Amino acid sequence: MSNALAIAHVTQALALLIEANLQPEIDMAVKVEPRKPPADPPTEPTITVFLYQVTPNTSQRNNDVPTRASDGTLLKRPAAALDLHFVISAYGEETELVGQRLIGSVVRTLHEIPILPKDIIEQAGERAHLTGSDLAEAAQRVRFTPMVMDIDETSKLWGMLHQTPYTLSVVYQAALVFIEGREVPVPAKPVERQTVRALPFGAPGAPVPPVLPGGAEASREGGSGASAPAPAEAEASAEAPRPGKAVAKAAGKAPVKPAAKAPEKAPAKTVAKAPAKAASKAQAKAPAKAPARARKQARPGTTAGEGRSSDPSSDSPSGFSAGSSAVGGAEGEES
Repeated sequence: MSNALAIAHVTQALALLIEANLQPEIDMAVKVEPRKPPADPPTEPTITVFLYQVTPNTSQRNNDVPTRASDGTLLKRPAAALDLHFVISAYGEETELVGQRLIGSVVRTLHEIPILPKDIIEQAGERAHLTGSDLAEAAQRVRFTPMVMDIDETSKLWGMLHQTPYTLSVVYQAALVFIEGREVPVPAKPVERQTVRALPFGAPGAPVPPVLPGGAEASREGGSGASAPAPAEAEASAEAPRPGKAVAKAAGKAPVKPAAKAPEKAPAKTVAKAPAKAASKAQAKAPAKAPARARKQARPGTTAGEGRSSDPSSDSPSGFSAGSSAVGGAEGEES
């Protein structure tokens, strides 16, 4: 952190940094002056360092907030974070391109040494007009960065310099410069005694637990009533079917039916009924038809009625067999 002389101190230190690093390319005497470009261009080699704008640093501008407590007590020193904008111009004999040679030396110096050295800051602080500056004690060092200005911005800049002809120049930004306030905050009192104990409620010397306005009993009743469910709600919840059981029953019944019934019924019907029907049909029809055909072939004169009546294995009723035999006898007599 620095005091209010930090801005002027940076300008003077930048001029000294450029002057100390002109060699070996520049082998002539060059004046480096921290002032604005002159209205009458000088003929001798000259470099001017002009601070044309000061802006707050956007990244550090609110780091010191808040600086005071609610009662107005100062907590810490306020500090203004600033960026400095310089235009560096060069003058000299145009036929020998002195101005361009000087600008090249400035660009090489600030690109090689972008951070302001501490020895240059201390050397600049020896000037009479910078007595009392504490920039050399600041923890934050100043860094120089080249800036780009288009034709419109350049014309506006040189238009502000009344009756000053344009000359070859470069623009640099110096960051970061802090300017602190003068008031010193009062330090907080140190801790004189530590009394930290951990005791359970009810122990001697332990704090009393807080009591609600309704009393301890009301708070307990209210707490128990809120935590314990009502009997009707308990019964309803007990009677209500749980989704877990329904899902478990459905999952248990679904695979049992196709697995148990299908293998039992299908093979039993096919195995039990098919052999029974085939055996019964074969036993009933084959013995009944075979003897009747054999007797017809043996006795060609017998009628159909006699063959049916004499067959002991016939299942027809006695009335039907007698009638059929009588009809057969009549047909035999007529023949």
